[in-house]
Amino acid sequence: ISLIFIFSCLRDAFETIVLPRKVSRRFSLSNLFYSSTWMLWSIPARKMRSGDRREFYLSYFGPLSLILLLITWAVLLVVGFAFLYWGSSSPVLSPKDFTGFGTYLYMSGTTFITLGLGDVTPLAGVGRFLVTLEAGTGFGFLALIIGYVPVIYQAFSRRETDISLLDARAGSPASASELLRRISREQQVQITPLIEYL
Repeated sequence: ISLIFIFSCLRDAFETIVLPRKVSRRFSLSNLFYSSTWMLWSIPARKMRSGDRREFYLSYFGPLSLILLLITWAVLLVVGFAFLYWGSSSPVLSPKDFTGFGTYLYMSGTTFITLGLGDVTPLAGVGRFLVTLEAGTGFGFLALIIGYVPVIYQAFSRRETDISLLDARAGSPASASELLRRISREQQVQITPLIEYL
C-alpha cells in the first residue's frame, strides 16, 4: 500500500508540473487539493466588497497554493516512505532503545531532503536499499521542482500581462460589451444590436 501511495504522489506531481497536456482522471490529488484550498481561501473574499482589496487578496492564491502543493507532495512522500520502513520492520541504529513510527518518520524526512544526519541509520540490506531509493527520489523531486519553478513563474507572468492588456481593450473592470464597443470602433463594424442584447 505504501508503494502505491508513493507512486500516486510521484505520478500526480509529474502530471501536474511536467506533463504539458491535461490529464482527465476522476480522482487526482491536485484536484482535491485545489478544490479544498480554494473553498477555504475564497470564504474571506466573499465577505469583502469587490474592488482592489479583494482582487489583491485573491491574486495571492495562485503562487501560495503552488508552494503549498509542493510541500504537500513532499510531506506525503516522506510519510509514504516512513510507512514503508515501518512495514518492512527494518532494524535501525537509533539513539533511542525503542524504534517506533516516529523514528522511521524522522529517518524518512532527513533522507528525503538529503540532509542525512546519520543519527538514525538502517542496519539491514532492505532498509539500506529503501534509504538509497528515497534519497534518489527526494533529490530528483527537489531538482525537478526547482527546475520547473521558473517556468511556472513565467506562465503566471504571461497570464498577468494578458490580463493587463485585456484592461486596455475591455475597460476596467473588463466587460464583454465594452470589448465589443471598442472593437466596433476600431474595425468600423456595426454590432450595436449585439451590444444592446448583452
